[in-house]
Amino acid sequence: MRRKLQASAIAGAFHDACLAELDALKPGNVHRHGDGHGMRVADFEASAKAAAPSIGRAKLGVGARVGRAVEATQVATGLNTNLGIVLLCAPLAAAAHEPGDGDLQARLARVLARLAVEDAREVYRAICAAGPGGLGEASEHDVASEPSVTLLEAMRAAETRDRIAWNYTHDFVDVFDMGLIWLKQARERWGDGPWSATRVYLGFLAHVPDTLIERKFGDRQAADVAEEARPIEASFAEAGEAEDMTGPLLAFDRSLKERGLNPGTSADLAVATLFAAALQDLEKAG
Repeated sequence: MRRKLQASAIAGAFHDACLAELDALKPGNVHRHGDGHGMRVADFEASAKAAAPSIGRAKLGVGARVGRAVEATQVATGLNTNLGIVLLCAPLAAAAHEPGDGDLQARLARVLARLAVEDAREVYRAICAAGPGGLGEASEHDVASEPSVTLLEAMRAAETRDRIAWNYTHDFVDVFDMGLIWLKQARERWGDGPWSATRVYLGFLAHVPDTLIERKFGDRQAADVAEEARPIEASFAEAGEAEDMTGPLLAFDRSLKERGLNPGTSADLAVATLFAAALQDLEKAG
């Protein structure tokens, strides 16, 4: 039988996952080895602290969880530092609170299946408040309009252009069928530290074209970045010591940032993976 988690434990797991992802050397993204894209590590630290209570709160719908977390982030930083993180982690937190049997992904599927129009309304407001880059206008269910569909239906309409939306409609397959596997393998080699988080990030960067880059620069550029990442990911996976890859990772980091390319969706998926792993570990603990 799984252990029932308190709101404070879920909030703490979210906060820790956000900080762990910042500790990882993530080419093109913000991390402790280098700021970028007009944002600093301190901005993300403040965002994690601000959003955590709403993410962990009990008896709160997914939409309200997203809305309150984004609002708290805006008050704390005035920046869009964690919209994608919050969109992915809010359903996972709701699944942690979900009663009944089943593993985390099974409970997540139940949470996603009953998303309502009110959830869409809250999320639309949060997206507009955060002002994510490359959003543009959608042909249907535009976030600037009042929603008439459930949040899951809205995500289904967006899934071809946004990997976060795709995960909503596919029960977070990226997290459970790829991210958690990469994380387990990395922890067996390097322990529960920054290099394991780097491994997860590189996996997403190399194998799932980043949809933030795609929205801003086009699908060809997103595919090119994934192609650039694949040999680096392969070398990292084969390295005797993860530290041996510091130089190539930093060089790739500079290259991406000089071109203004921020694989933000890959980073969001990495945080969600770390959060899901933490929730699973907490539920198993005696």
